[in-house]
Amino acid sequence: MTEPTNTPDTGDAALNERHRVRMERKKAIIDAQIASANKQIGIIIVNTGNGKGKSSSAFGMVARALGHNMKVGVVQFIKGAMATGEEQFLRRFPDEVSFHTMGEGYTWETQNRERDIEKAKLAWEQAKRFLDDPACGLVVLDELNIALKYRYLDVENVINDLLARPPMQHVVITGRGAPPELIAIADTVTDMTVVKHAFKAGIAAQLGTEW
Repeated sequence: MTEPTNTPDTGDAALNERHRVRMERKKAIIDAQIASANKQIGIIIVNTGNGKGKSSSAFGMVARALGHNMKVGVVQFIKGAMATGEEQFLRRFPDEVSFHTMGEGYTWETQNRERDIEKAKLAWEQAKRFLDDPACGLVVLDELNIALKYRYLDVENVINDLLARPPMQHVVITGRGAPPELIAIADTVTDMTVVKHAFKAGIAAQLGTEW
């Protein structure tokens, strides 16, 4: 009976070497890109699209900011009729996070454009207080895109206030239907698309994943 050997297959060895060479080249390219990206400045991030995860991503960045001892301001437009897990959690850190839920519920529930406009304007006044505060390292404007989409707020005024913020302050804006004017001035834009969603299969929104 022939004893098994530990000699590596020559095909695997060649594949491994090609992989090493390819990764070596890739590393050189990425290292050069990292070296050239040497600006330090606050950025505007826009999460839009019909897919799930826009607000979830924003609150993930809140966790990152808190890990770096940054002060965070949160303003939620539209939302407000139902308490969310992120709100209940972040309110445990009143010294680090200032959390303001300023809406009264989804537009198809409120059915009152004048009232929605009034609440959106009040929410933007709070947002401007954060945008004027250099001690606030991260500002989350959750569902602002919806307020802009329905023209509850003037997009040019919003953009002017965003661009006048402290130079090292980061802003994350969420919601479907981000207007092209906002996309144009943003630094990072992600359009989240739907592949599958449990709701389409009749599964209700779940605590910890949607709320």
